[in-house]
Order: sequence, then structure tokens, then C-alpha cells
Amino acid sequence: MKQKKWILTAAAVFGLLLAVIASVALWQGLGHGYESAMDMQTGPKEEKEPGAEEVKETPEAGTGARESLSEEQIQEASEPLRLVFAGDVLLSDHVLAAYGRGGGIRGVVDDGLQAVIDSGDIFMVNQEFPFSDRGTAAADKQYTFRLPPEKVSMFHELGIDIVSLANNHAMDFGREALLDTCDTLDKAGIYRVGAGKNLDEAKKAEILTVKGKKIGFLGASRVIPEGSWGATSSTAGMLTTYDPAVLLEEIEKTKQECDYLVVYVHWGIERHDRPEEYQRTLGQQYIDAGADLVIGSHPHVLQGIEYYKGKPIVYSLGNFVFGSSIPKSMLLTADWDGENTTLHLVPATSSAGYTTALTEEGKKQEFFQYISDLSYGVFISSEGEVEPQPAQ
Repeated sequence: MKQKKWILTAAAVFGLLLAVIASVALWQGLGHGYESAMDMQTGPKEEKEPGAEEVKETPEAGTGARESLSEEQIQEASEPLRLVFAGDVLLSDHVLAAYGRGGGIRGVVDDGLQAVIDSGDIFMVNQEFPFSDRGTAAADKQYTFRLPPEKVSMFHELGIDIVSLANNHAMDFGREALLDTCDTLDKAGIYRVGAGKNLDEAKKAEILTVKGKKIGFLGASRVIPEGSWGATSSTAGMLTTYDPAVLLEEIEKTKQECDYLVVYVHWGIERHDRPEEYQRTLGQQYIDAGADLVIGSHPHVLQGIEYYKGKPIVYSLGNFVFGSSIPKSMLLTADWDGENTTLHLVPATSSAGYTTALTEEGKKQEFFQYISDLSYGVFISSEGEVEPQPAQ
């Protein structure tokens, strides 16, 4: 039994040895076959010359998943973006007469102010009237305004890119005139916010892409003659902010879709050069919701400036192009470098429908001091730069 077991064991070991030898031979044969197959697919290997260095191939520029930007695109993206703002604009009889005397828009706004407007990437104003030939003047209103649609060409000459229609005059001649205004601006390629054929359109933001950045704009009014001027789900009108809930929701939503957000709001009391307490409260709420810059209009006079959490609230830009006389007016430039907003004031005045920049140094300094005195924690430099001051 032991001898048989030894014989069987020896046989098993011998068989296992033969199996191992066969496996090794088979593996070598398969490996050689694989190399041969690869040689057939790729062709014969190129032999390197003695001493030659192996060079790794790199993809050509622009062939990767992300193509490189041109030098012009890089330079443009790094430049600060400039927004220019003015207050109320009404093409009144005085303005139209000045336009006629000057043979065009140079009779309405002088070269100095036009140069500032042209230096901006976007120019925005409050349009204080409808473009229409239809409708009936609102009852019980002291002043009602309306201009024929063809006068929109003056907006092109002035360089206006976007307007807010949320104010107490856009519906002076009813819903028909408001809808005509929207249609006129749309056909002219001028953007609009704050009013529309229904609430969805009135609260809709405009987002413009400039220098690779998305700039959002919203418009709303806290001054309307009667509740029926407010847009509803089925009727034309404007976005109101007596109850700010809808506007705050739109601010939060829009800020998710853009890099920088401007809220242009009609508020305050006419001829008051200081904001009401509710203006300050609302301005802060807008910024808490996501606004980067708040611009105000309606008082027809200038009001001061305040910073809240590092972001500016400009309470009123007053009138820019309006009636026969505007003692104090201005343009506002807002330069945004991707992080901070720098404001500059360009003081102006208007007589007989003609708005001009202040050029006399003494009057400019008086103007800057005037705005400083109206503002909260803000100093206006001799060059017109708005400088927030540290809290005391």
C-alpha cells in the first residue's frame, strides 16, 4: 500500500511538472503572437538612432477641450465694466424745441455729457412718458405726457440702451399707450424693465452680456396714481414695490442668473432732497436679496448716496432731460471691476431744454459738497469720486 501510494504520488508530481512546463510555453507563444498582431496593426517599430532622445508629442494649441482666449478677449475681460445712469427723461416741448434749434441731439445734451454717455458700456434712464398716438389722458392728473412713437429715434441719438418704465407716467394714456411703448422700444432695440403686458413681463429682468459678464436689470415703482396701474397675471401695468415681496423674489432669482444686478426704483416724494425712511429700508432689503447697485428716481431733485454692506444706494438722480430748467442734474458712472463698484458723479445743469456739464471748477466743487452733505457716510472727492467713509 505504501509503495503504491508513493508511485501515485510520484506520478502526480511528474504530471504537475509537465503541466507547468506546458503553461509557460503557451504563455510565451501567446505573448509573441500579441506582439506580432500589434505589429501588423501599427506597422514596424521605428528604430531610434543611437544617442537620439525620445520626444513626447504634445497636442497643438487650441486642440484641447478648452481653446485659449485671444489677447483681445483677455484684455476686454480684464477691463472694468462701465454703467452710466441718468434720472428722469421726458421729451417735453422745451426739449423738442432745443432739439430743433440745435439741429439734433447736440441741442439737448452737450458734447461733454455725451462723451461720458459714450464712454459707458450700458446707459440706462427712467422713461417718464409713453410712446403712443392712442389712449385717453388719465383723469385727475395734473400732468400727463405722451410722445409719438417716431420720437424714439432721439433715444438712439442719445445712446440710451435700457429704460425703466416703472413710474407714475408710463400709463398716463392707459394700457393701450403702455403696450404701444413696449412695442416701440422692442422694435427700436432698446431694452425695458418694470412694465409689460402682464405681471410676468413687468417683473422680468433684462440680462445683458458685456465684456463676458452678465449684467441684470430690474425696475419697479412705489409711486403710482392708483392701484389699477399695477400689472396682474392678465392685465398690462407695472411692477410695484409697496409690498416688496415680488420684487425681492425676482432679485433673488435674477442674481442666480447674472454676475451683477442693478435695481432701478421709482420712489420718494417730489422735491424732497432727502429720502424717506422707507426708501432706506427698501434699499437695504434689495441689497440683502442680492442687488449690487440700487438707483432711484421720481423726486425730480437729487438725493444723497449711502453704502450698505459695501454696496451703493443712490436715492435719486433727479431730472436729466426734462423741462425748461433743471438747476442741479448729473450723470452717474459705475465702474465694476468684478469685485468692487466705483461711482463717479458728473455734475450738470439744464436751461431751456438744453442739459450741459458743469465746467467751472468752483461750481463743480460746490456741487460735490452739496451731494456729500445729503449723503450718509459718504464723501465726494474733488474729482467726483464717491468714497464711502468708515463707520464712526
